[in-house]
Amino acid sequence: MNTVELAPHRIAGLLAPAVDRAFHAGMLAGRHGGAAELGQRYGGPAATGLLVDLRTRLAAPGGTVDGPGFAAVTRHADPVTVRRAVDKHMAYGMLHRHPDGALSATERGSAFLGELYQVHSEVTEELWAGHDERVTRLVAALGRLLTYALVLTDADSDRDGSAFAALAPPHEPDGTLPGVLLLNRLGTLRHHRADAYAAAWTAAGHTASTVAGLPAGPERLAIELETDRRAAGPYAALDAQERLEMLADLAALPG
Repeated sequence: MNTVELAPHRIAGLLAPAVDRAFHAGMLAGRHGGAAELGQRYGGPAATGLLVDLRTRLAAPGGTVDGPGFAAVTRHADPVTVRRAVDKHMAYGMLHRHPDGALSATERGSAFLGELYQVHSEVTEELWAGHDERVTRLVAALGRLLTYALVLTDADSDRDGSAFAALAPPHEPDGTLPGVLLLNRLGTLRHHRADAYAAAWTAAGHTASTVAGLPAGPERLAIELETDRRAAGPYAALDAQERLEMLADLAALPG
């Protein structure tokens, strides 16, 4: 029987859009399934938007996102706009900014995040109903990928300014349902690729703004291929069959 061998850098490129699709489906289901209404009770996007983005770290007791990590998470946004957003979250009593620039959730912010996890539990259970075995396999595979990615990141002396290091591992309290595990592990893996992409366009002499305007062509393709290479490391934790299975499982998820 012939098998298809997918090297880590190839599967990194193939999986990226599948990861994005499943993640966005889960987040969209959350917005339609109660997250938007929940956010309005706490003040709307101006009060909750950053908490949603940073939930995998800030939901943890005592969880903080340091300044360089936050800058990495928001690297594609205008810095002035980001500072104003933080100020608004603080004015609503949702975020606390430490003297060193680190961010943490206030008691009110933590309450919001607890309710958000519950909303995501309900909507992902409905969204991916009937796919229990597939979700279980994906949760396990992503757990191995993220664990290995953390090992690689911890060994990197340049980990400051990493969005992945800022938000991994995702907060997973006892009793977290598989759908939430899948959603948040997918989101955390996306930050690993985002760091790889940033490293690739920086090495090519670009900034976040110039790479955004780069047209399709050889230069953009070269950056994408370099992104795949830099994002490939964690996939060594899976064998060739497991990589294919992960791709197939993600493709088969509704959403």
